[in-house]
Amino acid sequence: MRSLRIPRSPKVIIGLSILGFFVFLMIFGPYLAPFSPDNTSFAPLLTPSMHHWFGTTSLGQDIFSQTLVGARATMVVAGVAGLVATMLSIIVGISAGYIGGFTDDGLSLMSNVFLALPGLPLLIVIDSYLPVDSRSNSLVIGLIISLTGWAWGARVLRAQTMSLRNRDFVESSRIIGEKRIRIMFTEVAPNLLPILAASLLFTILYSIGAYVTLAYIGLTSTSVWNWGTMLFWAQSNNAPLSGEWYWFVPPGICIALVGTSLALLNFGIDEFINPRLRAGGLSGRQRRRLGMPRRQRLGLTPVVRSVTTAPRIAVQTEYSVTP
Repeated sequence: MRSLRIPRSPKVIIGLSILGFFVFLMIFGPYLAPFSPDNTSFAPLLTPSMHHWFGTTSLGQDIFSQTLVGARATMVVAGVAGLVATMLSIIVGISAGYIGGFTDDGLSLMSNVFLALPGLPLLIVIDSYLPVDSRSNSLVIGLIISLTGWAWGARVLRAQTMSLRNRDFVESSRIIGEKRIRIMFTEVAPNLLPILAASLLFTILYSIGAYVTLAYIGLTSTSVWNWGTMLFWAQSNNAPLSGEWYWFVPPGICIALVGTSLALLNFGIDEFINPRLRAGGLSGRQRRRLGMPRRQRLGLTPVVRSVTTAPRIAVQTEYSVTP
């Protein structure tokens, strides 16, 4: 039942569709661009038309081509930063929560320090010491952003690991002589997958915002096209004041759509994992078929459980009182 619910959730379907579209642009966007993003041979400030779908800049550059090309750098930086930050969160959080003692104190202190430091000013300081060539490297920028995005996930994983380290399945692994590293990453970590998924999604979202912000204020190389660089040039040429909305709206909409897809995926994961939310993604017709009311009663949370009986599957609906 649970394995079939994931693709049927509207939130997950919409989120995966939007995110998959931008991943497609990340891979094939530069090849689909009709013109070079640096081509200045067109008339300046043309409004959207069939020849230039998003219009042109003040230098005669095609905005649609810039949007397609800029998707690669933006998504690559977000993906690298999200994966590296999540790996750091797993290592620090699970190690601190499971080992305890001085290890927990040291790792928790490091996490608290990174949580207390303001992320954007720290990124600006680190970026200012980078060589000029490194500012155009998406992998380097992604690694730097990951340094400021791992602490929150590590704190959450530490708290959840502390609640799991004394469970029976962990104690049995200790008794049979399993190594500490194997227990942490094969026994404890799989039980933290919902938290890891949510941490990865929101870290990617944070990374997109951080990268776009750095590009918008001109701290990254302007030779690498991304959505933040497009906003930088639009602001530098007073596009908002001049009414040239077609210059800054496309990258803004792309950023908003990526954020929306990640949020929808996170909501879908919550509905799938949490039994008290598992009925939240059902439509009215599905609720009637399962014998559930279309509207929830105040103080009662519907919980859908599947009971397997031969020769068919019967669905049982229960209600639990929420405090």
